[in-house]
Amino acid sequence: VAEGEPGEGREPFEPPRFWDALGQTFQVTSQEATKLSLAFSRPPPPSAEDCRKLSEDVQNAILAVATVYYWLPKGQGTTLRKMVRDATTEVVEGMIQLTDTILSAPVESLSQEQLISTGGVWEACEQVSNLPRDNQAAVASALTACLGVVKDAVEEMEHALVEGQDPYGDIMEDEELGFRGNRDTYWSEGDRQLLSSCMGLMKASKACLKKLLGAVKAYGKADSPEQIAQLDDLADIANEISPSVDELALSMYPPVNPLAVRLNAAKLASVLKKVLEIAKTSHVCPPSEEGWVQFLDGAVDHNMNKIKDFTQGQL
Repeated sequence: VAEGEPGEGREPFEPPRFWDALGQTFQVTSQEATKLSLAFSRPPPPSAEDCRKLSEDVQNAILAVATVYYWLPKGQGTTLRKMVRDATTEVVEGMIQLTDTILSAPVESLSQEQLISTGGVWEACEQVSNLPRDNQAAVASALTACLGVVKDAVEEMEHALVEGQDPYGDIMEDEELGFRGNRDTYWSEGDRQLLSSCMGLMKASKACLKKLLGAVKAYGKADSPEQIAQLDDLADIANEISPSVDELALSMYPPVNPLAVRLNAAKLASVLKKVLEIAKTSHVCPPSEEGWVQFLDGAVDHNMNKIKDFTQGQL
């Protein structure tokens, strides 16, 4: 589904009407997928006239889904619009896959591929009921996803850093291969000191997302263009946390290159400082929330300064 603007001169956007229409078009598309699949589930194949009618109905259903998506203005929030667009795209791609599956298989019996493709369209269409209904809910959903990824990265690195553990133990177990004793697969004591501060930065990332999510849920609003834009800015910068955490984590595995670790840590610290800066000036951070913003800002500086100290003589 291509990006585009709703038509000029359209009547004012009405959220209830939009969501009702979107739900209805997704439901119709699901029904058309069922009709199409059943028509080609056993011989004889449908007549030319029936095929024409089936394809016309499928096309109309997909066009209706795309049309309703374009009713949603960007002014309702780019985070919300992206989630609706992704859901719409999944429905369209699911129907394309189902059609391709039917066209590539003879009509003898309902194939496993056809069953899976039909189920895929049903599942994609059912997603409409789980979509956030405004930008506040959309940004909360996006932050929850980011937090989940960062939590996993922190836990994985904590597990690898357990005292005496070989980070490559699960993939280099054969001592005959000669990897044991290879210093490149172990952390030195100096490495562990450096990585302790890196872990502090990663934990600050997790805490930042957790606190920000709580603030968005408690204080986030999507009642004005300014509030909607502030939420989008938070989502956009928060989306940079997870890849930055991943890059730092990858550089922490032995053999440790202090320069690479420092550069990746500095990049993550910069992203976190930006998140905290945007949060502090937004409506989701009233005076009661300023404490955690200041605390995490200090935690980022503290860990980054220690990383600089540890790497100073190694660069």
